[in-house]
Amino acid sequence: MSTDRQAEAATADAEDPAGSQADPDGPETDPADAADPDGAQPAGEADAADAEDLDGARPEGGSEAAATGGDGGPGAETPVSGRGGVGESPAGPAPEAGTADAGDSAGAQGGPEAEPAAGEGAEPAAGGGLSEAQAELAAQKIERERIARRKAEREGPVEAGAKLSGKAADLLAAVRAVESGAKPSAAYFDDAPAAPRKAAPAPPAPRPAAPAPAAAPAAPSADAVDGVRAVLARGGAPESLAAPVAAALGDGAAQELSENPWRLLAVPAVRPTQADGFARALLGAGAGPGDERRTAVLVGWLLAQAGLKGHTALEAPVLEKALAQYGVPDPAGALEQSIAEASVLVFHEPLGPPVEEGEEQPVRILVGLEGAAMAEESLADGLARLAGTFDDPADWEQAAAAAPDRSSAELIRAVAGHGLVTHTGGEAARAEPLALAAAARELGLRVSVAAHAPGGADSVTVAELLSGQEGPGRDADGQFALDLLVVLDAPQLDVESAAALVEGVADGARLVLSGDPAVLGSAGAGRVFADVLAARTCPQLVSRTPDPGPVGELVSGVGIGELNQVDAPGKEVVIVPVQDAGEAVHRAVQLVAESVPRAFGIPADSVQVITPGHGGSAGTRALNAALKERLNPGPGRFGGFDPGDRVVHVPSPGRALPARVVSADAEGLHLDRAGVRIVVPKDLVESQVRHGWAVTAHQAVGARWPAVVVVLPGDAAQALSRDWVYTAFGRAERHLSVVHGVDQALPRAVAEVLPKPRTTRLTGLLKALAAAGEQPEQ
Repeated sequence: MSTDRQAEAATADAEDPAGSQADPDGPETDPADAADPDGAQPAGEADAADAEDLDGARPEGGSEAAATGGDGGPGAETPVSGRGGVGESPAGPAPEAGTADAGDSAGAQGGPEAEPAAGEGAEPAAGGGLSEAQAELAAQKIERERIARRKAEREGPVEAGAKLSGKAADLLAAVRAVESGAKPSAAYFDDAPAAPRKAAPAPPAPRPAAPAPAAAPAAPSADAVDGVRAVLARGGAPESLAAPVAAALGDGAAQELSENPWRLLAVPAVRPTQADGFARALLGAGAGPGDERRTAVLVGWLLAQAGLKGHTALEAPVLEKALAQYGVPDPAGALEQSIAEASVLVFHEPLGPPVEEGEEQPVRILVGLEGAAMAEESLADGLARLAGTFDDPADWEQAAAAAPDRSSAELIRAVAGHGLVTHTGGEAARAEPLALAAAARELGLRVSVAAHAPGGADSVTVAELLSGQEGPGRDADGQFALDLLVVLDAPQLDVESAAALVEGVADGARLVLSGDPAVLGSAGAGRVFADVLAARTCPQLVSRTPDPGPVGELVSGVGIGELNQVDAPGKEVVIVPVQDAGEAVHRAVQLVAESVPRAFGIPADSVQVITPGHGGSAGTRALNAALKERLNPGPGRFGGFDPGDRVVHVPSPGRALPARVVSADAEGLHLDRAGVRIVVPKDLVESQVRHGWAVTAHQAVGARWPAVVVVLPGDAAQALSRDWVYTAFGRAERHLSVVHGVDQALPRAVAEVLPKPRTTRLTGLLKALAAAGEQPEQ
């Protein structure tokens, strides 16, 4: 999406903090996906019947096939509501683990959900294994510790509650009582309080020296695991949960679990109904829905589930509603108790323009967990710091004059005079920040380009930069040794990664956030890029470079809600109508193996299949099984894999790295990832590796292929949204085939199904910091 009209539409979307970024998941994954990717086993034979090639398929037009119904899918818990906006609960229960795949975002499915009944003997599903990306996790832990120190060293008091009255004043008194150690006064959240808290700007804190690298998390001791196993046995829970529970709760896990059985929810795969059954088995009739131990755990669990769906906080009424749907008899009291115990944080966010002196400012009350709150506030502080400490404008006019196009020249001029700049545009617009980086290098500046997915030789991934595996390295203060950091795929930044990244950029250096606002959002919590755009506190450059060809024209139309018929004389865009999921799989295999290579000379290994979900008759599992049978048949002797298999390696949630199987031995599964050999330990293969001929759009975001086959079976109709279609179609460079079986659901999704809203605080924080910076010193 890159023409002027499309860019204006994207910018307008960015102004709406509730709707410009998508839930990272939709129907593709549930929160357990990160722990259980399915290494699709060879299953059955691919349909060997001949299919018509591209010459027999119609150029892109309208819809051609009838939908075949919805995908039942795995059951999930009682619905809390699936959209996540005001008045609904974005913390709605997520589907059970056990049949999910890895590599997608860690969000939960939207829409109504119902969990299978679980009584006293309900057995929670087993948790997932640990990620092998310990270097990255250690680096992020270092950054979080630095963030905590910076906030602790802040000077100056925070002025709050100057105009509060009524319930808002009661709430503020409760929060202050918690901070002072006293018992809080009663606070209720049914009505909005009268005015926001106003924070006085604080001077920048001194930067601490970089701490020594943190050690990888220690495995729980054998005694701790044995103790937990005994408690689980008493409650009728599977012993396979012993190690995950001990890892989550520490060496005192057995005692903690005995005293509060609902702490079993610390394991991601466990659901509340299962924890309830376990608690009844341990505690008997006393384990009621209003038990304070249960409600305290549920509040934190619901906020954690909201984080998996991309939210960094929830409105208090939304959280109360979710608690009520889990049978809590006094949701307001439960939330008040959690605030009193300081297990959650409360924030006031102004609604509407500032009011006159003496009037009450409407606000909404947000509740969040400390980790996300700290990361979001640190990110806001860091972005404001970069914008405010920049005082070294450069004369880059000669570089701008030599830029390859007008948009690149405008970006160079903006970066010459500002410390923080945003840049938006489609796939073709990625050349503009790269031109900026080249110009800066010619001027002698230290430059690094970071992207979401592995890319060209001149860029590194954000994960590699944070972990120190690639990039410029850090100085003694923990800062990146660079003068300009260009971040591509900025919509894929979650708040924790973004906070760690910004914390590493030194005062006076330049930061450019570049990306396409119309693609699917980040796997983790937050909507960083959209919030920065909505705040309008730094220069925003909109590319004028359109995506070329019929594919670019089609994708640009999708970005503004129009599914247009495009002229594709060279069959750049082809629709292949199908009647059912079986035919969809057959057509996809035929396109990858025969039609596209014959018509375009693109080898099958350069054709990527994208489908909405992992399950179902035409999900990634079914497609990968059929594609493996056709392209690389074998017995799957390495845990379902054979040498030569295309796979996706998921070292951590939200990162899906394409690779190819080389071999396996006692050490693990050996993969080749763009010429780099890696070994996935044997016990992590099931959770981190799956076949990769077919992927979901969330796994594909940030990457492109010469040819893409998008499979839309009839049971995927409810999974489609504008940002999903935009992302999937936009992965194609030269050719796009759409295996179309959803009838009118496709144009309806493009026109009407907008990204799911996320509740975040970053836009308000940035605006408040900008307003405070503009006020004259007293």
